[in-house]
Amino acid sequence: MQEPAKSSSSGWRKSIAIGTAALILNMLMYALLPTSLVSHLGRLGYVSAFVVATIANASVILPIPYYPLIIRLSQTFNVWGVILAAAAGSVIGELVSFFIGRTSHAVIRETQFSNWIERQIRVPCRVGPLLFGLAAIPNPAFDIAGLLAGALDVSVRMFVTSVFLGRIVRMGLVALVGLTLQSI
Repeated sequence: MQEPAKSSSSGWRKSIAIGTAALILNMLMYALLPTSLVSHLGRLGYVSAFVVATIANASVILPIPYYPLIIRLSQTFNVWGVILAAAAGSVIGELVSFFIGRTSHAVIRETQFSNWIERQIRVPCRVGPLLFGLAAIPNPAFDIAGLLAGALDVSVRMFVTSVFLGRIVRMGLVALVGLTLQSI
């Protein structure tokens, strides 16, 4: 009986450690990212937000810290333009996981979380809110949802719409951090 609680506890500790490391890495990248780089981007600022978000979200295996650039861009350019460009790029990048799941019916390691996502996706009225919610909060587990959504034949329209709206919320939060840091 004691074993399940122990493995569950170690799973949470591992998740918290990974989240803390990601936060520290993003803060370090923000501090090291020269503000002159963003000003040199000129009119390419929105394109940069789109391209970086696309590449970072297309990388299923290796996480790429792109929030610092989005923060810097939101401090320099129209914040809504940066949010929309980064959200759109993010959706394009997430389509990689979706289509991997669609074409290969990818085998995902069964965990309580992946099993829960699969049960939710199988109920059509839950798909949109589930994808929106998982896309809105920064979490590495969204790739699992993208793979499962593809494997379980969620429509591309539902996936793109839900993820885009969720990513507007996420990028809005990231931009808000940037605007807050700028005023400090």
